[in-house]
Amino acid sequence: PAAADSTAGAKRFLCCDYNGGQVCIVSAKGEIEWRATAKAPQDCWQLPNGNILFCHVGGAIEMTREHRVAWEYKAPEKVECHACQPLPDGRVMIVEGGTSRIIEVSRDGKIAKEVKLATTTANTHNQFRGTRKLPNGHYLVCAKGESKVKEVNDTGKVLREITVPGDPHEVLPLPNGNWLITCGDGHKVVEVNPAGKTVWELNEHDVPGNPLRLMAGAQRLPNGNTIFCNYLGHGHIGEQPMFFEVTPEKQVVWQFDDHAHFRTINQIQVLDPSGGVLR
Repeated sequence: PAAADSTAGAKRFLCCDYNGGQVCIVSAKGEIEWRATAKAPQDCWQLPNGNILFCHVGGAIEMTREHRVAWEYKAPEKVECHACQPLPDGRVMIVEGGTSRIIEVSRDGKIAKEVKLATTTANTHNQFRGTRKLPNGHYLVCAKGESKVKEVNDTGKVLREITVPGDPHEVLPLPNGNWLITCGDGHKVVEVNPAGKTVWELNEHDVPGNPLRLMAGAQRLPNGNTIFCNYLGHGHIGEQPMFFEVTPEKQVVWQFDDHAHFRTINQIQVLDPSGGVLR
């Protein structure tokens, strides 16, 4: 079918390639415009000044287009960082497995805020994934090893939690108050309302010819479509597209499968033609 070969809706984007060890900006034509190497990158942002912020297993870096490090945070030994977020006050939020905490790091590289997180998962790699600070000061945290997404306040108190199939990797707070959650190796995506009810889902075989593997990063676009990163590690590298854009009706309008230059795209941020972030 036409949708299975769709590149008509191709867009410019920033991405993390976890197994490929790189963070890249890719043009709508599929050409790599900018590339930085990083060990196991998991989250990425283009900042208003054009710099790229990304986290890797050992910390987070803000890098200029000329590859100069404008800001950096190095995590303690045996700690893993799997999410970061630029905050309006200039700080960078990072979640750490091993220390089990959310930190906000200031421009001088010092930890300005620390929120301790409770976890029942001993394995550092499995503790946390996608984490976002909300405008009200709360945080949404994917507790990967617990199969839960939690909303916590600035003292780490759990205000709300939802259990999902698999191991959640990303939670997107939507304007209507719902949470869109990718369920990792649960081969599923769910959108839940504030009452915890699933109001939309994408299941393992809902996308013809592109079974859901490990569902990782995601971005909801202004038109209501969503891009989902289908992480192909754990035995599926090279087999199928690495991400796809689907309508609410689950129709594929764009997918990306450049296996020559990428291995496992696990996070994406679509950029508009002028270079800003498409939200």
